[in-house]
Amino acid sequence: MELFAETWQYLLDADSWTGGGGLVARLLEQLLLTATALAAAMLLGLPLALWLGHLGRGGFLAVNVSNVGRAVPTFALLALLVAADWPGSGDFGPYGRAGLATLIALVLFALPPLITNGYVGMREVPSDVQEAADGMGMSRSQRFWRVELPLALPVVASGVRLALVQVWATATIAALVAGPGLGRIITEGFARNDYAQGMAGAVVVALVALVLEVAAAAVQRAVDPMPSAPSRTSSPAGVEPLSEAPATVEEAPTGS
Repeated sequence: MELFAETWQYLLDADSWTGGGGLVARLLEQLLLTATALAAAMLLGLPLALWLGHLGRGGFLAVNVSNVGRAVPTFALLALLVAADWPGSGDFGPYGRAGLATLIALVLFALPPLITNGYVGMREVPSDVQEAADGMGMSRSQRFWRVELPLALPVVASGVRLALVQVWATATIAALVAGPGLGRIITEGFARNDYAQGMAGAVVVALVALVLEVAAAAVQRAVDPMPSAPSRTSSPAGVEPLSEAPATVEEAPTGS
């Protein structure tokens, strides 16, 4: 109980939040890392996944990218990137020491749920809806933008939601190579036997993860064009959309 009291006291101390090494500065650093890595992963992974899903091809790629991405430890990848000649451990603008290596590792970590859910979301658009769009004389491009993508958005948003929370939590590993973020608060606290500081940093990471999860869930509900539609459990080509955790699946509306 004494540790919890000290942790609470650390969080209430205004000095803990100010300065270049305070909680606010480290929080902003980690938010920048997370936002940049997620945006880059979305730009790299979503267009490919959505296009393959639209064509009805690439299920093998979606499955294996997901499996490989989950099998490779992010810290091991970060260690390899830092040890290599490029990108190495040099400073990278506002991302600090080993910033580029950290961003690359986080981008690769975010790709599996984005690619898998993007592909599955497109493939689970009901076939009768696609046929109706064709019957109305829509081109393939019109059908993609006006029919398939809006219906796939809930599953796509689920992948973005998962990637966001995972990248936020994983960004703390930057501290292991003297990078930015709240991980520095945690590692420095435990290194100095200041367990209250280490616990305080972990509490802030957990609370922000909860806020991001709630916000992302609200966005996911907002983009669902059929929030009350019943769900079914089948997925195309043996690919399952990723949801709350890598080992779970999210049911999405499917066609007959």
